[in-house]
Amino acid sequence: MSAPRLSDRTPHVEADEMIDAMVPPPRFDRVRFDTYVPNPDEPSQAAAVRAGEKFAGAVGTAGAGGWFGSLFRRSVEHKPGLYLDGGFGVGKTHLLASLWHAVPGPKAYGTFVEVTNLVGALGFGETVRRLSGHRLLAIDEFELDDPGDTMLVTRLIKELTTAGVSVAATSNTLPDKLGEGRFAAADFLREIQSMSARFDVVRVDGPDYRHRGLPDAPDPMSDQDLAAKAESTPGSTLDDFDDLCAHLAHVHPSRYGRLLDGVTAVHLRGVRPAPDQAVALRLVALGDRLYDRDIPVAVSGAALSGLFTDEMLRGGYRKKYLRAVSRLVALSR
Repeated sequence: MSAPRLSDRTPHVEADEMIDAMVPPPRFDRVRFDTYVPNPDEPSQAAAVRAGEKFAGAVGTAGAGGWFGSLFRRSVEHKPGLYLDGGFGVGKTHLLASLWHAVPGPKAYGTFVEVTNLVGALGFGETVRRLSGHRLLAIDEFELDDPGDTMLVTRLIKELTTAGVSVAATSNTLPDKLGEGRFAAADFLREIQSMSARFDVVRVDGPDYRHRGLPDAPDPMSDQDLAAKAESTPGSTLDDFDDLCAHLAHVHPSRYGRLLDGVTAVHLRGVRPAPDQAVALRLVALGDRLYDRDIPVAVSGAALSGLFTDEMLRGGYRKKYLRAVSRLVALSR
């Protein structure tokens, strides 16, 4: 019997479930500051651990969001935000999840896309109301890809930090450089600078640990071998690449995680470079959810390292695509 297809799944997620699901991915359940192993050749990594511990301690002492928390922060000159900036695979998400685990609740954790999806599902006012009582909002993979996101997120961070919520974020771009190369960022400079002023920026340098001393990604399989592997692996799925790309257009990215519930391995037949930017960005979102859940990926056709065209890798979403390649290649091993 052939393996089931992701393309046949139509997941649904209620708004309340989105709030409850705002926790670090399962692969980060056990990470803590003391499980992060700094690269001895990169002193910024050990410094980032210390900065995260200090920030977590200040958040834990300040209490939950609201007037008292805001008053405490002003009294100790503690900025309400911590921003971990660095390249791919240096452990920024490990540090962010460690910070989240170190802070008592209420607290929320999500990728940038998940946070914007939450606002889309609940509305801005309701999102602010639900999160204003939190001690901490942790945002992974912070990026501003269009003017709408710029206005929404800068306003959300302003509202939450004013209410006493601390915000920690990771990104591959310094906060005052967000949006560059994607849209007319200069038109939104005041909003971006206003937001960035709320963060202490900590740089995390180093090579991508996902590929440190590891072999290249395996070569794509034949269609026959891929199908046989999928059929012999309990809980796995097998999709034609083009069919899955078409299906993802009809599933909101906030549901991609639910799309993968119970899946142990994903097999993609006939992989080729993404045909356009919209498809490419959906594949980035799916790749992030696969990585969150540590789900292996096997393919036929083109290699995962060739998923995005040279033109895409020269454009404004370059860092998103490189992160996706890094993660998907790691999963294909």
